[in-house]
Amino acid sequence: VAITHHNITQLLASMATNLAYAPGQVWTLWHSYAFDVSVWEMWGALVHGGRLVVVPERLTRSPADLLALLVAERVNVLSQTPSAFYALQAAEAAHPELGSQLQLDAVVFGGEALEPQRIRTWLGNHPQTPRLINMYGITETTVHASFRQIVERDTHSGVSPIGAPLAGAAFFVLDRWLRPVPAGVVGELYVAGAGVGCGYVRRAGLTAARFVACPFGETGAPGIRMYRSGDLVRWGADGQLQYVGRADEQVKIRGYRIEPAEIAAALTELDGVEHAVVIVREDRPGDRRLVAYLTGNADPSATQDHLTTHLPHYMLPAAIVVVPALPLT
Repeated sequence: VAITHHNITQLLASMATNLAYAPGQVWTLWHSYAFDVSVWEMWGALVHGGRLVVVPERLTRSPADLLALLVAERVNVLSQTPSAFYALQAAEAAHPELGSQLQLDAVVFGGEALEPQRIRTWLGNHPQTPRLINMYGITETTVHASFRQIVERDTHSGVSPIGAPLAGAAFFVLDRWLRPVPAGVVGELYVAGAGVGCGYVRRAGLTAARFVACPFGETGAPGIRMYRSGDLVRWGADGQLQYVGRADEQVKIRGYRIEPAEIAAALTELDGVEHAVVIVREDRPGDRRLVAYLTGNADPSATQDHLTTHLPHYMLPAAIVVVPALPLT
């Protein structure tokens, strides 16, 4: 992906009001140079007079050692994938004497969907600092494109809140005909604005398919482009975006186009449901059915009854199965 210097400088400028850069802040370079978040980590620190701590590769795989490093180096700004932070939480729980010495001001999440219910304990133990910030972004839109500070009420939902676009960016949630969808309705996210990159190097066809003309006026001059993310989102009642899943996971059953991730998101909003996944099973040729698997202590019958008031009939799972754990590979 071809990204310009201007793309990077606008990212740093757009975060100034949200993150409160300060000379002397200590940042980590936790990600590989091959991962786009490293660009944010390096220049976020150095352009603003901060100190950058390069985390040795072996420490990135050892949450306990990383915790000790954060304390020893007095780190203020940490960027991590949610899954890595869940492991860091466990290390802090095992070593509370280190956790009490942390000087983190902000933890910035990116790279995968955040499961906010999994950081409820951390927020309870650290109610003031650090701020936990969930940011949506992709390489094609220069690392980060949205900002959402996670608060306690977010941890009671299985939906990943990704917030509002950064200054200079614009989000459009569209249907397959590129029409805006109402709040609460799932659509594909298109990103426009100063962070949109140039395209794919030597891949003109793919560039034309993903970087498309923006027909909306909110982003400025005519001719501006927007990036088709392939991610499914919806606007919440609070005007903030919620991440649902990937558009390429869409299935078709009995003529209806269905997003299994949307059903899973509805399930994780219910009391007693910890995690959920919805798949298509075809136990008999031609008989495709939705089956939901979930963890937690929810009653399958009550869960099914609740779904009938929240989803159309064609999106209701044929069966809901409670399992001890969901396989991750």
